[in-house]
Formats: sequence, C-alpha cells, structure tokens
Amino acid sequence: MRIAVVVNPDAGLGGKLGFKGSDGRAEEARAAGAEDRAGPRMEQCLNHLDQLAHQPIELLAWDGRMGGDWINTEYTSTGTSPQITSAISTKEFIETHRPDLFLYAGGDGTTRDIVEALDGREIPIVGVPGGVKMHSGSFATTPKAAAEVVWAFVVGDLMVARTEVMDLDEEAYLKGEWKVRMYGEVFTPASPRWMQGAKEQIQRESETETLEAMAAHIGSLIEDDSDLMVVWGSGGTLSQMCKFLGFESTLLGIDILHNGEMSMDLNEQGLLEKINSHRGKILLLLSPMGGQGFLIGRGNLQLSPAVLRAIGIDNILGIATPAKLLGLNEIRIDSGDEALDEEIKAKKYLKLLQGYRTTRVIRVCSD
Repeated sequence: MRIAVVVNPDAGLGGKLGFKGSDGRAEEARAAGAEDRAGPRMEQCLNHLDQLAHQPIELLAWDGRMGGDWINTEYTSTGTSPQITSAISTKEFIETHRPDLFLYAGGDGTTRDIVEALDGREIPIVGVPGGVKMHSGSFATTPKAAAEVVWAFVVGDLMVARTEVMDLDEEAYLKGEWKVRMYGEVFTPASPRWMQGAKEQIQRESETETLEAMAAHIGSLIEDDSDLMVVWGSGGTLSQMCKFLGFESTLLGIDILHNGEMSMDLNEQGLLEKINSHRGKILLLLSPMGGQGFLIGRGNLQLSPAVLRAIGIDNILGIATPAKLLGLNEIRIDSGDEALDEEIKAKKYLKLLQGYRTTRVIRVCSD
C-alpha cells in the first residue's frame, strides 16, 4: 500500500490571528507570530498511524516542509519542497504521484487544489484538518481520526465513496459573508465515525421567534449580572441573536459584549487581553456547525486552547435552533490541544440553549 503525504505548510496560519483564511497572507501571518498548524497536525496523524500499523505502509513524500519534515519514520523521498510554496506546489505533487491514497493536511483551499490536480483520477483522499475552515467531506474529524481512517482503508475495512468538496466565495468571506457552493466531488474512505461530512447551512424562517427567545434569555443573564462578559462565537445563529439584543456582531469573527459595549472581530491576543483583565463571570456562546457538529475547531481558531482555558470549559454554553438539533445527536471538539480535548470529553455532556430558559444536554463525541 502506497500513501502519498502532502502538507500545505501555509494552511491555518491566520486562524488565531482572526484572518478569514490564510490564502495569500502566509508571510503576513508569520510576521505576526503565527506558528505552523498543518504540519504539526500531519505529524500527529502519522505518529498515530505508526502506532496502529502492524504491516508495512510505504509513505511517499517530498523532503522538507511539504512532507518529510513531519514524518518521523522511514519514507520514500520523491522530490524536495520548494522554498516558497503555493497552490501550484500542491498541484504539482498530486499530478506527479499515483498512490493508492493521498493523505493531505490543509483546509478547503488545499482540497480544491487537489481535486483540480486529480483531474478525474479516482484516487481516494483523506484530509487532516489543518486549515482555518474545513467544510468538505474529505476531512477526518481530527488528526488521529485521519490515521484511523487510513489504517482501516489499508487493511480493507473501508470502502470508498464520493463526497462533496465545498467551496466558499472568498471575496464574500473576507467581508464577513458566508456563501458556500459545491466545488466538485472526490473519492474518500467512507467512515461516518471518523470522517466529518460536508458542512450544511441550516436555517428556517419559522425559527425567528426561537432566535428572539434565546436572545432574550442571554439578555436576562446580562440583566442579572451587569458585569457578565459574553464572548460571542461565529455563525449566523449567534449573529442574529446579537441583533435581537440591539448589537452588531461579526458573522465570522469572535466578539465580546461587556458593559453594553461590543468589541468586534478579536484575534487570540485580543481575546486573552480582555478575558485575563476581567474579574467577573464569563460566558462563551458557541453554535455547532451544521452537518458536522463541531463546536470548537472549525472556523473559530481564535478560540485557542489558551483562550478556552482562560474562559473555563464550565463557562461554555452551546446554542442550537430546532432545525440544527434535528440532525445533531452529539457535538465534536478539536481544539488542537489533546489534553484540553480530553478534559472537555471527560465531561461527557455539554449544555445547549434551545429556547428561553430552555436547555438540554448533548453528548460530547469521545472519538
């Protein structure tokens, strides 16, 4: 079995900085102190795969930051990573390899490049989530889950199936608008347990009253404690609730409401400064991603492990409308910090607000 390994070293760099993606901004992100995300997550995946494997797997990779730097076992070198990488580099790697499966680390942009370079070749792919946004169904839920999928595929326990590759309108995204379309289809090992599935946009006009009621609930908490700091996560559900309270928020950013003032689109450092200087109670509102169930780790990388620890995991409140709850029986966590993930998973359940003073508990996925 031959597995071709490729990393987009620039993917995910802008997450903690609050960038709406890292395309074309890698140099700026690194200058601002951003650290590699995709490479270390590929390394985590491959280390777990090495523990799982009880028969040889041939890994094909370029030396350097697009592959070899993140592989701690023997691999077959098929070239060298360019000093400056781009979408062209990823496409060149895909076009010049004919493995049994491609294992890649990046985000939706990387997936698009791979699909374009495959040009109809029916070689399955598995994505290690390493970008800011991952809406496509070819991504595993976590780096370790990607290793589980690869190993199950190697031993013949998984069949391949078509899945959707989702594409965002990048110009609209940079303006804070979420517009998604299906870019194409690709083959990937079918595993409902380990693969995340494609993101769905779930919204119903009839839910306006529910959103207003949930906003009133948050408003009552603020009235009861005027010093309460509310951290607003990203997404349309929370953005609409904020409007019902008379405030504007960023659709794709992380905002803080405190003492009647909204601090908008904060990056990791901005969040830490405000949270660490606050001595009162804090409430973090998060809405799970439709179709995937991710509460942490998709599109909200500003909420880094350091930020989440500063807030406190007991101060997280999920927000979910009835339409979203219909397709949601558990939530997923992928903070990028295994110890923190395990701490949250150990709670087994988290609370979700679904109406005025109406909450339910939902299971935290343990995989």
